[in-house]
Amino acid sequence: MMLNSSATALEPSPVLIVGSVAFDSVETPLGREENVLGGAAVYASVSASFFAPVQIVGVVGTDFPKEHVEFLRARGIDTEGLQVAEGKTFRWSGYYDYDLNQAHTRQTDLNVFADFHPRLPESYRDARIVFLANIDPDLQLEVLEQVRDPRLVVCDTMNFWIERKPERLREVLRRVNLVFMNDAEARQFCGTFSLLRAARDLLAMGPDGVIIKKGEHGALLFTKGKHFSAPSYLLEQVADPTGAGDTFAGGFVGYLAYTGDLSEANLRKATVYGSVMASFNIQDFSLNRLRTLTQEEIAARYEEFKEIAFFEAISASGETA
Repeated sequence: MMLNSSATALEPSPVLIVGSVAFDSVETPLGREENVLGGAAVYASVSASFFAPVQIVGVVGTDFPKEHVEFLRARGIDTEGLQVAEGKTFRWSGYYDYDLNQAHTRQTDLNVFADFHPRLPESYRDARIVFLANIDPDLQLEVLEQVRDPRLVVCDTMNFWIERKPERLREVLRRVNLVFMNDAEARQFCGTFSLLRAARDLLAMGPDGVIIKKGEHGALLFTKGKHFSAPSYLLEQVADPTGAGDTFAGGFVGYLAYTGDLSEANLRKATVYGSVMASFNIQDFSLNRLRTLTQEEIAARYEEFKEIAFFEAISASGETA
């Protein structure tokens, strides 16, 4: 399926999300939290669940509390694909200084995630919308071998895989419609300082669209021959940036699933909704802000984003239209 500038219809569908489920210990200038719920699949799934039903695939250990599973189910997330393995759940510990775009890792314990291979329940294999969160490209390809006929496949990645498995990542890119990278990752993978050139190179590898996340500086959407810049939402205080990119991606794919519209104009709206969801996520540690978030708050902040980006047209005489 190719994306294009015309309205491309997609049947409303659950979003299949595959990635990590973790316990995070995070320290920022505003505080510290120990062993809180995290992981790319969790952040993306909770964010997407505000727009569409979600099917999550990941692995946890026998130490994973039932209360976390109940929280996911309460958000309308199907947890049949959440594997439970003997051992401990993946753990990450890190900190942020005043450059909140840069996480500093203290410790990573893969635990049961080290042997994770995604096994899709039979009911998940007909998924029409698939989001491959930031995991090993080999695992992303395993998922693509199990889904029968997806209409939209979106993937994320990180510098770790760019450095260690660039060819496998290229194979993933040949098989997806949209790819998320942050600005540093796009530059690194394509070997250029120019984000415009990096986006063109990524599009040439196979995807129909590229979304480059720029943290507190917003996001860029590139499709064939067009690009769009979404603003950031300025906050007086940022509690915890962990999971912001995953929350962005979840809001993006969730909105596309809700609307069933893959036109370029709707991809722009999805980019803004992704930014909206990320702006809420960073206001508190872990998923605490998303736990209390309402649809009314999402709609109101989307309108604020419109106001932030609005400017008047200018007529031929030089006057505002």
